[in-house]
Amino acid sequence: MSYNLKSLFFLLFLLLYFPAFSQDHSIARKWNEVILESIRNDFSRPTVHARNLFHFSATIYDVWSAIEKKSETYFLNKENHGYFIPYVQTEFTGDKEDNLNMAISYAAYRVLNHRYEVTPGYEESKKVIDSLFNDLGYDPNFHSVDYTDGNAAALGNYVAENVINYGWQDGSNEQYFYASLYYKASNPPMILQNPGAKSLKDPNRWQPLAFEKFIDQSGNELAGSVPEFEGPEWGLINPFSLEKSSYKELKRDGNLYPIYNDPGPPPKFLNQEAKLNHQYVWNHTFVSIWGSHLDPNDGVLWDISPNKIGNLPINIDKYDIKSLLEIYNPMKGGDRSEGYRINPSTKEPYKEQKVPRGDYTRVIAEFWADGPDSETPPGHWYTILNYVSDHPLFERKFEGYEKLNQLEWDVKSYFILGGALHDAAITAWGLKGYYDYIRPINVIRYLADNGQSSNPNLMSFNPKGIELVDGYVELVEKGDPLSGKNGEHIGKIKVYTWRGHEFIKNPKDDYAGVGWILAENWFPYQRPTFVTPNFAGYISGHSTFSRTAAEVLTFLTGDEYFPGGMGEFIAKKNEFLVFEKGPSQDITLQWATYRDASDQCSLSRIWGGIHPPVDDMPGRVIGKKLGINAFNFGKNYFTVLDNRNLKFNDYAQVNLNKKRVKLNLNKLKDDGFNKIAFYTQKGQKVSAIKLSLLTNKSLPIAQNIYYISLAKGGNFITQKIN
Repeated sequence: MSYNLKSLFFLLFLLLYFPAFSQDHSIARKWNEVILESIRNDFSRPTVHARNLFHFSATIYDVWSAIEKKSETYFLNKENHGYFIPYVQTEFTGDKEDNLNMAISYAAYRVLNHRYEVTPGYEESKKVIDSLFNDLGYDPNFHSVDYTDGNAAALGNYVAENVINYGWQDGSNEQYFYASLYYKASNPPMILQNPGAKSLKDPNRWQPLAFEKFIDQSGNELAGSVPEFEGPEWGLINPFSLEKSSYKELKRDGNLYPIYNDPGPPPKFLNQEAKLNHQYVWNHTFVSIWGSHLDPNDGVLWDISPNKIGNLPINIDKYDIKSLLEIYNPMKGGDRSEGYRINPSTKEPYKEQKVPRGDYTRVIAEFWADGPDSETPPGHWYTILNYVSDHPLFERKFEGYEKLNQLEWDVKSYFILGGALHDAAITAWGLKGYYDYIRPINVIRYLADNGQSSNPNLMSFNPKGIELVDGYVELVEKGDPLSGKNGEHIGKIKVYTWRGHEFIKNPKDDYAGVGWILAENWFPYQRPTFVTPNFAGYISGHSTFSRTAAEVLTFLTGDEYFPGGMGEFIAKKNEFLVFEKGPSQDITLQWATYRDASDQCSLSRIWGGIHPPVDDMPGRVIGKKLGINAFNFGKNYFTVLDNRNLKFNDYAQVNLNKKRVKLNLNKLKDDGFNKIAFYTQKGQKVSAIKLSLLTNKSLPIAQNIYYISLAKGGNFITQKIN
């Protein structure tokens, strides 16, 4: 079955305004569509959106778990990174389904209004948030957090309020709009309208770009012409499942950069003989060469069906820089995937789909770029999950065998996917911040400014220059059309690649095509008001997010294949492309497996001019590990622990008249309890005492205390006391 995903997602957005048409979706799904729409109306900041998606998903999961009582909560009655949210096991009055809808809605309503209040499109987002909430018949003025009398709406408010408070101290610096604490760019900005990269001081470090007008990936015009590095200290943030064994605390410029899953440094540019710079030069030249694949009229036709695309037979776990050529086709483009003989669902061969290579490459560059009106990479994978969940051939079976109802499937799958993508953001941006690696647009121009490093007998030789590649990277010679009116460009470097924005007067009618241009004027295949994301390249966020999500979806569904053996997206002729006219015919992107979709996303960033191979492969390797670990970590919450059978009164008795709590210290210590803590009604910790330090069996209770919790390792039993 073929789907136009953008049309599908837009339809779902409309249905939120008319709930009568969306009754088939769970309450969790409806609110998930709202957060995705809120992301589309926000700045392009994949780190923040990964965090928001996780906190939102964990919030509605906890509400569901508290009412259903067949899974462990994540936040409630758990200590996460030193932050504890007390919760008393409660019976909720009324119909269970009504309670679930109400609690989830109040929780989602509070979290979304808080997280997206200070965003450029909040007015539009709020319309969507309010529309769903009001259509459900709920009262936005109900703010009680006292759920202990069985009020489900109060439970939603309580969980949301505590998750919001958790966010204030999770290392994100949310209170100061996620601003950098200490990062400073090593290089002054590169002025884009000027040729070359003469302002570059350190060719191994990220260089900001100076625009006449900067419009971020989501289509928002930002104040100022030089966007700052987005999220360089994201490694400081509390993770979901990241392993302590993979954690390092590294310092640069006297500042702390925590990182996880260190792949080691990328290739460096050395001020020595040319051969020592080969890996650095080759990786970035690679991007310019692939720019030559962006012309739909070059006569090259590719079969882009799963018959030829996908099924990469190489173990990426064994990747190293020297083995990159085993994965990619450097000149032709793409990778060495073998495709599939048979669709495992239909038992028939995949149907051939031959299209111009230049249409395919441009479509995937824009499809995976997550530009205006998109959900950014983390949200994009939520839309893919929703697409899978809606597929008529899909059965909601956790790990392929445990059948779940719609709501349970949604809350559990959102929870694990959100946690995994949050870990991916922390890992990728922690590495980006520490290694602070440069982007292709800066490198290609810089190397070209230096000259050529291939032949000392030719013009413009410089060991610190670019390597010549026949047909792709050459010298401008006398008589060349690029030599200039007075021969001023003779001896400069020219590249055969996508010609750039100056050849596009009207994106609806023009496309740049491919040809020879001066390398000093090279641009990636992106919008001229955006050009390159405003953060370091190494490692690729898209590769990390995508492979992480692909692993999660594989394990969630118990099947590496999309339902029916194929996922699809239709890019309509001369309608889909935004940067320039195209595609020249309808293009249907097709993926047999989730990993194939992930691999395509990774390749798209090379064709898009954003990443060299060395940024891509570590992201894939790390993403694979993150996805597997997050799934195994998250599913542990789906089993109820024994602590629910523990009774507070077996260990402590509260005397409200005397405002004291009497402890059975011997039983507490014998049963492994180690701490007692006191909290207000809103879950704010007042005090905590280690039981090993207590000799007095009776403790005073302050006036504002509402909950008392007894800690047993990472598990708790909690009692309301008034």
